[in-house]
Amino acid sequence: MDTTLKTIGEKIDAGTRLSAADGLALLRTPDLWTVTQWADQVRQRIHGKRAYYNINRHLNYTNLCALSCKFCAFYRKKGQEGVYEYSLEQVAEEAQKAVDAGATEMHVVGGLHPWLTFDYYTDMLEAIHKVAPKIHLKAFTAVEIVHLARIDKRAKDIRGVLTDLMAAGLGSLPGGGAEVFDDRVHDKAFKGKIRSDQWIEVHQIAHELGLMSNATILYGHIESLEDRVTHLCMLRESQDDAIARDLPGRFQTVIPLPFIPDDSELEHLPGPSGLENLKMLAVSRLMLDNFQHVKAFWIMQSIQLSQLSLQCGVDDMDGTVGWYDITHVGCEDTHQEVGVGDMRRLIDEAGFEPIERDTLYRPVIRTEAQWKIASAI
Repeated sequence: MDTTLKTIGEKIDAGTRLSAADGLALLRTPDLWTVTQWADQVRQRIHGKRAYYNINRHLNYTNLCALSCKFCAFYRKKGQEGVYEYSLEQVAEEAQKAVDAGATEMHVVGGLHPWLTFDYYTDMLEAIHKVAPKIHLKAFTAVEIVHLARIDKRAKDIRGVLTDLMAAGLGSLPGGGAEVFDDRVHDKAFKGKIRSDQWIEVHQIAHELGLMSNATILYGHIESLEDRVTHLCMLRESQDDAIARDLPGRFQTVIPLPFIPDDSELEHLPGPSGLENLKMLAVSRLMLDNFQHVKAFWIMQSIQLSQLSLQCGVDDMDGTVGWYDITHVGCEDTHQEVGVGDMRRLIDEAGFEPIERDTLYRPVIRTEAQWKIASAI
């Protein structure tokens, strides 16, 4: 054990909040074993042996984007090979696939399309809801929400946009688009994207309206360890505010996302190692004491590391996914899926009890081809 971490261990045992300096020490130490064991201690204090997954489908409705983030290999410009946008008919077809797969959630995100009108987005949600009325719609990052406020000809603000989307079927917000909350990193790696204050504002308004949401951090590119800790502390402070004001919505889950070089402008960088991924997941669990869940998004972490992470502070393996076009780790195909049987086996092998959940972490009960939501976990 790294003896310099002793006081941090005492805080964890006592359930005392860690400081930014504590978080930095945990990220810097080579003692991965101690950090992950502490994270497992906290994880089991909250969730016991339960580990969650869901049956979900992803819809990336367009890769045409007004931004050109250096870390992103997903976006395309008009006329480029591979550019696409879904029609409402195609959206409805994807919703039917989700129904056929027994999904309880559709995760809908895309690029910032320069020409689609606001009506497209409300019509898209309504088209999904018509085909799949039981399915929860987790849709649009904070970056997309700000974009929609800009293109809405009715001059709606963030609150108005979210209200209209909720009326069309929006159930919660994903956590994407946060990247790293640092102006230096912002200007170098994703200039033009909304800054941290806007990202947090969107989620605060969503929480005021009763929407639950997630949060992410993209790490392992040009940010510093100090930047990572600052990001986590800002998320924690925003959650503190929601709790203090007793808002009907909250952050549910933090999802640390490793940078994947792919064919981006930052492809010369190696990206984080597996050990760094485990440490980042563990430190997120230890720092975010007011977040209920930590998710390992297996599409970006790999299914093998995500399984191991269940013993390092993670309690959520995400879902079956089905189709995902933003990153292709270890394959070139957009069909990226883990079956329910395999997901449950992976959780069981790691020593935990697999619990199917819906988006709001309520247990799902299945009988043959039917499913229903039980009371909250």
